[in-house]
Amino acid sequence: MSSGSKKRETFSSGIAVFFAALGSAVGLGNIWKFPYLTGIFGGGAFLLVYILCVIFVGIPVMLAEFFIGRNTRSNVIGAFKKLAPGTMWKHVGTMGVIAAYLIMFFYSCVAGWVYCYLFKSIRGDFVGITLESAKVQFTQTIIGPLTPILWQSIVMVAVGSILIMGVQKGIERVTKTLMPVLFLLIIICDIRALTLPGAFDGVKFLFNVDFSKLTAVAILTALGLSFFKLSLGMGTMVTYSSYFTKDNNLFRTAFSVAFSDTLVSILAGLAIFPTVFAFGMQPGAGPGLLFMTIPLVFSKIPMGNYLLIAFFFLSSIAATTAMLSLVEVLVAYYTEEFGISRKAASIVNSTIIVIIGSTAALSVDANSLLGSIKFFGKGFFDWYDYISSNILLPIGGFFIAIFVGYIMNRKAVLDEFSNNFLKLKFATEIYLFVLKTITPILLIIIFLNSIGIINFK
Repeated sequence: MSSGSKKRETFSSGIAVFFAALGSAVGLGNIWKFPYLTGIFGGGAFLLVYILCVIFVGIPVMLAEFFIGRNTRSNVIGAFKKLAPGTMWKHVGTMGVIAAYLIMFFYSCVAGWVYCYLFKSIRGDFVGITLESAKVQFTQTIIGPLTPILWQSIVMVAVGSILIMGVQKGIERVTKTLMPVLFLLIIICDIRALTLPGAFDGVKFLFNVDFSKLTAVAILTALGLSFFKLSLGMGTMVTYSSYFTKDNNLFRTAFSVAFSDTLVSILAGLAIFPTVFAFGMQPGAGPGLLFMTIPLVFSKIPMGNYLLIAFFFLSSIAATTAMLSLVEVLVAYYTEEFGISRKAASIVNSTIIVIIGSTAALSVDANSLLGSIKFFGKGFFDWYDYISSNILLPIGGFFIAIFVGYIMNRKAVLDEFSNNFLKLKFATEIYLFVLKTITPILLIIIFLNSIGIINFK
């Protein structure tokens, strides 16, 4: 059954398109990684560099993916088959499918921890918690062996169930509901955090403009984040844009998603770091901050357990909406290229992710069941992350930029971005210039940095 043999669903409106694309971009990295990196690399100075990188890398590649998806109304592999039949370009789509699998193998594991911590906070497990008991709680959650697999399975049941319902009744309905809730919960946490004594130190950590911290490492970090943080190079934006309506303004959608994604990260930082600094603790990136420090500091605040529930609920929203877009890459591919039903594709892919992803869940820690199995110094979890993030995504993004910038017919690109009637020719010409000249060079730098060839101390 070909992709064109039956009518494809689309998102129902522009606001649905925006929330779905934003849900794909917003993930767990927004909650802890981006705010932390902003703080240690010069606050407002780093933010300025990041925004410039988004303009020259993130938005150009996002728009290229939007063009490919909406122009073809196909899954990520089928899209390249339509635009360049009988060529090797389809393998750019293949990289996207492989990357989606690899990311889900380890991301579903981390999302399982978030779901578990939401359950623990609802149950009141963090009331009166100490630093030592926080470490014990986290160790028990990640080592298992049954606990991480159980929560990883629950995550995939939730994601698979939403995808079975379809584009409008599943993805659209959930993202239109959950993304506003995420913003509301972040703002509630912000208000409480900013009213704590000593909270200003956390604000200063985030926004103090210190250009002396803008080292080569900081600039390369901002460059990488501008690409990875917007869910690019993994087929998600190609797949989602294949459901866009023809009257959707692609430029407005891309800029709105990039701006809102950055705003979510900043608001998350305003919820976390004023609270951390108010209790005299030092911020630290990674699971230690999200799963140990946050429960500890929230437990010291009056009504803090309710805020903790809100915090892990918003974290679970971010994780879930990001995973929906990743698994939809696979579901669209299976339904359109193999002709199986959406329900079957959702179940099959959720099962594959749990089975293979369990190797990631069981290899996180040296004391995990598979923690001692290493290949060139990396376990399963680290390899899934490394191959997808450091190799497939930047290479995929580079070839997407080259494909739209050099291979595609200029008139077809102009027509798609103008929706055949909007007066966007000048903006599109500028965009194509950036996509053909600046973006590929920066993506090569991202790739070389991610695999360690460019390495500044």
